[in-house]
Amino acid sequence: MFADYHVHTEFSDDSAYPMVDVIRDAVEMGMEEICITDHVDYGVKKDWDQGEISYRNGEPLANVNYPGYMEKIRQMKETWGDKIRIRTGMEFGVQRHTIPEFEKLFHRYSFDFIILSIHQVEDKEFWTQDFQRGKTQEEYNLRYYEELLTVVEKYKNYSVLGHMDLIVRYDEAGIYPFEKIKLMAEKILKIVIAEGKGIEINTSSHRYGLQDTMPSADILKLYRDLGGKILTIGSDSHRPEQLGAYIEETKELLKDIGFQYFCTYEDMKPVFHRL
Repeated sequence: MFADYHVHTEFSDDSAYPMVDVIRDAVEMGMEEICITDHVDYGVKKDWDQGEISYRNGEPLANVNYPGYMEKIRQMKETWGDKIRIRTGMEFGVQRHTIPEFEKLFHRYSFDFIILSIHQVEDKEFWTQDFQRGKTQEEYNLRYYEELLTVVEKYKNYSVLGHMDLIVRYDEAGIYPFEKIKLMAEKILKIVIAEGKGIEINTSSHRYGLQDTMPSADILKLYRDLGGKILTIGSDSHRPEQLGAYIEETKELLKDIGFQYFCTYEDMKPVFHRL
């Protein structure tokens, strides 16, 4: 089974990859299933019906245009459904204070799959270093995992945690020792497992030049040791050259760690496939 479960299109503020091209490219590379997971980040981005939208580098700082998005996915299923299974998803960039907005959004539409990610804390971005600025490496790493723990304690309408150790990508001080966040990671993963959720392995670690997988091999092994079984694999693609990248290699890595299955989703329920 060749599937990509983290894919962005022109409906994400940081992608200009037309959905029709995403689907066509996926079909041409022999992909059997794909889930579109465009960005929603309440707190730092507005919905299109919430007033004037600001722009950054010519791109709108806005969440998904929900009616247009759902209609486009419907069209793609109608046009391409005999060649590839297309699932309806989103990537929710949740913060503790934005949980009520995500609750409303989740119940407004029908989804197959939701990635829960932490992209900001206190409305401060990681990629700009606004979140890290003025904190020690220990402070911003622990604060990141504290936010993730609080969110998984309070928010339940998701399928998997996306790129669980995302802060690594933007940590200019280098790799923060796993042992210092292990206890918090264990608390997070125990909640995830107990509630029938999963985690994602995000293959963008390759294109970002990270030294480890995302999440790290240490987190993957901890998840395995705690009894975690639900895993999805996604490229986090925003451009054609990123779609489907390193997915087959990642399956081999997961087998080496000791996992037997990866998952796709339908109607928010995991479907298991042997690696």
